[in-house]
Amino acid sequence: MTSHREAPGTSKDPVADNTDLYAFVSPDKPETVTIISNFIPLEEPAGGPNFANFGDDVLYEIKIDNDGDAVEDITYQFRFKTTFTNPGVFLYNTGQIGSLTDPNWNIRQSYSVTKVTSGGDDEDDENGTVLGKDLPSPPVNVGPRSTPSYAALASAAINTLSDGSRAFAGQRGEGFYVDLGSIFDLGTLRPFAGAHVIPNPGGSPVNTLKGYNVHSIAIQVAKTSLTADGKLPTDPAKPNSTIGIWSTAGRRRAVVHKDDDDDDDHSGRKVEAGPFTQVSRLGMPLINEVIIPVGAKDFWNASQPKRDSQFLKYYQDPTLQNLLPVLYPTAFPNLKALLAQPAASRPRVDLVAILLTGIPPGLPGLGNFQNVTTSTPADLLRLNMAFGPSTTDTNPDAGSPHRLGLLGGDFDGFPNGRRVFDNTVAVELRAVAGATYPLIATFTPDAAAGALTDGTNNDLPFLSTFPYLATPYDGYTRKHD
Repeated sequence: MTSHREAPGTSKDPVADNTDLYAFVSPDKPETVTIISNFIPLEEPAGGPNFANFGDDVLYEIKIDNDGDAVEDITYQFRFKTTFTNPGVFLYNTGQIGSLTDPNWNIRQSYSVTKVTSGGDDEDDENGTVLGKDLPSPPVNVGPRSTPSYAALASAAINTLSDGSRAFAGQRGEGFYVDLGSIFDLGTLRPFAGAHVIPNPGGSPVNTLKGYNVHSIAIQVAKTSLTADGKLPTDPAKPNSTIGIWSTAGRRRAVVHKDDDDDDDHSGRKVEAGPFTQVSRLGMPLINEVIIPVGAKDFWNASQPKRDSQFLKYYQDPTLQNLLPVLYPTAFPNLKALLAQPAASRPRVDLVAILLTGIPPGLPGLGNFQNVTTSTPADLLRLNMAFGPSTTDTNPDAGSPHRLGLLGGDFDGFPNGRRVFDNTVAVELRAVAGATYPLIATFTPDAAAGALTDGTNNDLPFLSTFPYLATPYDGYTRKHD
């Protein structure tokens, strides 16, 4: 979660596994939008000597739809290259790494950024604009002896691109928080363990992801570079204000592995050919993890958002909503009664709006909020850029953003985009349990629906500036819950 090891294929291919996608109006630069795409789930900080890094053989892409057709209009492509300072040793570093050019740093990565505006299908960059080449990625956070000034190393790896955008690609502390061990033990939520159909002790919530890192690709772009007409979005009601974002990872279609008869340079490398094909994608959090059934997960990863109507039935009658009254029989009597009706008479139009089309204007209690992009069902992280950071109709206190995003009164929070600290697990649990059903039908949610949570929180301090995700755990001192 939100998309960690979410499908059979990506669970075997971590460098191409999208784990989380964030998109928000930058709190310190509100004329820009920050988009962050994370990869490599459950990344062990102490995993040397070959520490985690991006795949040189993976095409990483961040895609933006700005005209409501669920097809990318702008694509940012990231390609990586690994080099060795001293290929004759096995070590990641041969001394302290004091700078991005330190000769003690042996295994390093650089990358290029290309912007494609012709549909995003040109993986060879023929019609793209190269915004940066040979950009440095920082080292991993090995430990206090090897990387004693890690925050400075990471800061030095924030690169300004030729169009004025900023990019960062490197290791970050895992920002997502969830009690995986509890949730996947027959849907146990420790704060509600006493109501579970199988009695268990509950106990204190455990952030399973504590002590793990991810690899992040982050880009900060002017809003005017993302809108269809190049104008600054100021009116939430105008279609120009809302964009849809998703990220993908692709691999070449053909791979030939060398053997010792044709590996003259002893590199052990494989030969790749053909166009890239998509092997992973991510828009809204928890979709492939929780909504899509296991038999369709790899197919979903390879499909395009514009074709997501084929998965509509899983949103209209999600498995999780049917499990909640079974697992917690005393907590959800109203939901149980609703589910006793034929599925066709209770389609979750609220979930379809939140997760597939965007929230339309005029819903009760939401004032002038909307982030609808299209009537075409498509898994996109939708962001209405006209809402500034935590300056909403119901929460004008810019110093107190709410972790529950829209449910907490923040019009700039999830599911309007996603900030790094948003509690997406709680928001989506509550929505599935019926907390948002009154938006589209007469229904009284169960008290538990408005309180559901796994009880976890992130223990790392998020940064107040780009790239916002926290300094990664180092391999020497990291601890797991």
